Amino acid sequence: MGEVLGRVLVVDDDEVIRQLIAVNLTLEGFQVETACDGQDCLDRVLDVMPDVITLDVMMPRLDGWVTAARLRNDEETSHIKVVLITARAQEHDRQRGLGIGVDAYLTKPFDPAELIQVVRDLAVSARAGRA
Repeated sequence: MGEVLGRVLVVDDDEVIRQLIAVNLTLEGFQVETACDGQDCLDRVLDVMPDVITLDVMMPRLDGWVTAARLRNDEETSHIKVVLITARAQEHDRQRGLGIGVDAYLTKPFDPAELIQVVRDLAVSARAGRA
């Protein structure tokens, strides 16, 4: 098996979507962990220390907006690349995500090839930043 391309934490409350993303990224050579909502993400992020987090917006307990903002405002996690993946396709939603400081914004339904490319690019960038 080849070199691991990076570590990704996939966060989505929909198990089917979570597994779809995880399988696609695993097949591409990423090490993947999953979380079922924003609170689960925050509880696990320091143990996982991912290069990239894919984050749904609409989730119970803690939504993606709040989760992304907390990741950005914590010096231990502010460097982690964040991709919001959401059905919220309106421009003001995209601007809100960019205002929080997310690195990419994809809308559902998403193209798995596009997601893989975005995650790959962010993982390369994350690893280069630590080198």
